[in-house]
Amino acid sequence: MTAAPAPEFDGIRALVTGGGSGIGAATANALQARGARVAVLDLDPSGAPEGTIAIACDVSDAAAVDAAVTRAAQELGGLDVVINNAGIGAQGDVAANTDEEWLRVLDVNVVSVARVSRAALPYLRESSSAAIVNTASIASELGLPDRVLYSASKGAVASMTLAMAADLVGEGIRVSAVVPGTANTPWVGRLLDAADDPAAERAALNARQPHGRLVEPEEVAEAHCYLSSPRNRSTTGVLLPIDGGMTGLRTRQ
Repeated sequence: MTAAPAPEFDGIRALVTGGGSGIGAATANALQARGARVAVLDLDPSGAPEGTIAIACDVSDAAAVDAAVTRAAQELGGLDVVINNAGIGAQGDVAANTDEEWLRVLDVNVVSVARVSRAALPYLRESSSAAIVNTASIASELGLPDRVLYSASKGAVASMTLAMAADLVGEGIRVSAVVPGTANTPWVGRLLDAADDPAAERAALNARQPHGRLVEPEEVAEAHCYLSSPRNRSTTGVLLPIDGGMTGLRTRQ
């Protein structure tokens, strides 16, 4: 009788930021289902999936990040995969946000990727299956109304992903990014709730994507898993759209 193959992420130790809800929680669940052991970093980790190591961490605080990553690596016995998913939203045109808002969003969405990756690198360098996957956005590739600050932050994530990939490929550390379309996350839900006509706003967001609906967090999680999988050792420097065709298709209406 042939033995069943080992789970895809058997022996893999993964860290997911922003894993207390939405895409991050879905990714932590998907990694665990494939055999990984997972630590979650979140400002409020109370929603982290059962079975994960839930660690409260403000990713805009360098000392807190260093301590949280060290704790995660110690409890997991090392790190093989880092999913940089923590982020916050912003609305408005180029004149809408104050300098303080610009600094806050860039700190959380961009600099945190560097902070977490920097803290994790010593552990990733010891791994034979090292991968970093960042979460960008279609806002990094398309001009969307009232998203100047958010778009700038996610454009930076996309660019730094490619630069990180070039720097680390020689060390066997793969770096890629998922590029989601508008996703059915708590933040989008709050935006819809605050709209004058939530139903009409949801319909407009659904219609903006060629497949006619919001992207589900579990679909983005699948991409996080693909890009970080030890089975895909030749996959690096990839910006993978999960957007229902929004960046590549022009369907007739």
